Amino acid sequence: MIVRTSIELGHLVREHRLLAALTQAQLAAHVGVSRQWIIALERGKRTAELALVLRTLNVLGLDLDVHPRTGGRHR
Repeated sequence: MIVRTSIELGHLVREHRLLAALTQAQLAAHVGVSRQWIIALERGKRTAELALVLRTLNVLGLDLDVHPRTGGRHR
């Protein structure tokens, strides 16, 4: 899945949290953040700390793969 916005990232996190059968509180405990932080991330919080986002993706078994776009302009 290509994620280009914080909203899309939030949807991805929520989708994989549900697939993992985790509540927001359970995911928060695994990541070491508050439930409110997970709620904000799932809603597309634009200022979420990158280290915590990466830890959240890791807990959900997701990898971040960054590569140049092909055939398009850089933004």
